[in-house]
Amino acid sequence: MQNKIVIVDYGMGNLLSVRKKLLRLNAEVVVSSNPADILNADKIILPGVGHFKKAIETLKTLRLIDALNESVLVKQKPILGICLGMQLLANSSEEGNVYGMGWIDAEVVRFKVKDTVKSKVPHMGWNQIIKSKESLLMKGIPDLSEFYFVHSYHLLLNEREDLLNETEYEYRFCSAVEKNNIFGVQYHPEKSHDVGELLLKNFVDL
Repeated sequence: MQNKIVIVDYGMGNLLSVRKKLLRLNAEVVVSSNPADILNADKIILPGVGHFKKAIETLKTLRLIDALNESVLVKQKPILGICLGMQLLANSSEEGNVYGMGWIDAEVVRFKVKDTVKSKVPHMGWNQIIKSKESLLMKGIPDLSEFYFVHSYHLLLNEREDLLNETEYEYRFCSAVEKNNIFGVQYHPEKSHDVGELLLKNFVDL
């Protein structure tokens, strides 16, 4: 088991909370915006809170795109995208109309709810996940477990086999993905108490 985990710092993530949770799991954690650290990592976490277009622009400015592609696509290192970090894995987003990493065949779209009183946007608070397939990331996590969400956009998948979790918010949307070594969760495991800590432990243990 290799536990050197790099949390990618591009100025838009909930870095300290993620780091704190991982340290509780005895993982070796580095928070970095250095491409060399990403290339030397055993596993990578791409957090994120904020605007899709700004996130992509910052990753380009910091010269992190090539390092991420090399680590994830060539070296096949496990990566976990959290919230905006998951959305960045997709082909493109309505938020800024820009291209993403293109690792997951999906587009990022804004919630289109009809009852804006019952289903406010952004979607904030605790909500259940519906498990779509077995996964080492979800080991020991019961179906319909509750995680904490804060987002206005979600993934619209083109490949159903990449779907890991769904969540109901007026309609079902993709709340987690898995494709080989690539994992993404729309919710915040670092804010989701015991069940979130278990998910992060499962990632550490991959």
